[in-house]
Amino acid sequence: MIGRVPLSTWTPCRDAVRIAPSLLAADFGHLADAVHGLEGSGAERLHVDVMDGVFVPNYTFGVDTVRSLRRETSLPLELHLMIVEPDRHLQTFAEAGADGITVHYESCPHLHRTLTTIRAFDCRAGAAINPSTPAHMLDEVLEICDLALVMTIDPGFGGQRLIPRTLHKVEVLRREVESQGLRTEIEVDGGVDATNARACVEAGADVLVAGTAVFRHAGGPAAGVEALNAALAAT
Repeated sequence: MIGRVPLSTWTPCRDAVRIAPSLLAADFGHLADAVHGLEGSGAERLHVDVMDGVFVPNYTFGVDTVRSLRRETSLPLELHLMIVEPDRHLQTFAEAGADGITVHYESCPHLHRTLTTIRAFDCRAGAAINPSTPAHMLDEVLEICDLALVMTIDPGFGGQRLIPRTLHKVEVLRREVESQGLRTEIEVDGGVDATNARACVEAGADVLVAGTAVFRHAGGPAAGVEALNAALAAT
């Protein structure tokens, strides 16, 4: 089993933009191949969407998949829990090999407690908000967030187009993070591709989650990551 990345070794990426390929867009029957195709590509972490068919209208990966992924890769596993009552499953996912766990504001009535619990399991703690949730709802927990995630689509399905209005929330969060003197990463998730990656970064994002743009790229996942980085580097 390939080990987890200790929380103490993670550093915020304020000095560079990082790409987090979303396995939601990969071939579920060949996940190991998809992961191996990203080794050495420049991808900094794997984004693993866990959906329960209740919080969002879809089912995806569970704890057994996380265990399998942990055996296949040394890349950090960033779990995005789109589920109801996530507190019931935090320890299970941490023990399965998660390096980071992101939960939704909308499903956590005691968000501060949930984030504190995640960090107690030596995982990076993230808080996510849906497109209809104001950015300021995270103001009081940013200091214990390693990651603040802005959904740039309505969660549940891949392949959607980025909602332009959501980038305003990225700007709001960036200002709040800086005003509090924090190093919390800001991540965007949904519809990110080479045509809008720069706009996401210019709004204040540090981490770009990309599924279709990576795994459905004609040249393969590594070429998808390269295309995103090229778009970011273009003047």
